Amino acid sequence: MGECITVVTGIRQRDPKLPTLFLDFDGVLHPDEVYRVGERIVLRMDGFSLFEWSEVLDELMEPYPALQIVLATSWVRQLGFEVARAYLPESLQRRVVGATWHETVPRGWEKLTRYEQIQRNVARHRHERWLAVDDDGIGWSDEHRSNLVLTDSLLGLGAASAQVELRDKLALLCR
Repeated sequence: MGECITVVTGIRQRDPKLPTLFLDFDGVLHPDEVYRVGERIVLRMDGFSLFEWSEVLDELMEPYPALQIVLATSWVRQLGFEVARAYLPESLQRRVVGATWHETVPRGWEKLTRYEQIQRNVARHRHERWLAVDDDGIGWSDEHRSNLVLTDSLLGLGAASAQVELRDKLALLCR
């Protein structure tokens, strides 16, 4: 890929009783202006870099060592789970326990809304406490809207309001 990434070997075992964060990349950890050009991932916005707000997420999660991450990003379908996970800093990689997309998902999975993908994963793995951070708010039910931190596609977790909302919701989730 030409990027300098560190791969953390092994994967934590998913525990449905532990608090879980469903994590999108584009529009959350960097602006949603990312394209694949051959084998390279390119952010087409001046003044920004890929995963520039991952440190913000890491700091917000730091008080909650049991908090696990499930990748809810198209990067997994496009690049594979291990490659997508490897783009995260090591501290976040260690928290990743799986992804909403996997090789045995039913046909048409990519046509489901992100909410539907997350809901199916929550049901499949019986997650008891969960939260999603995403810039895609399409289809979220009133019942689960409080489980979403909806970010601005260009500002992601760089926005102070998103940081405050995530901090507050993590405190509730992990109490």
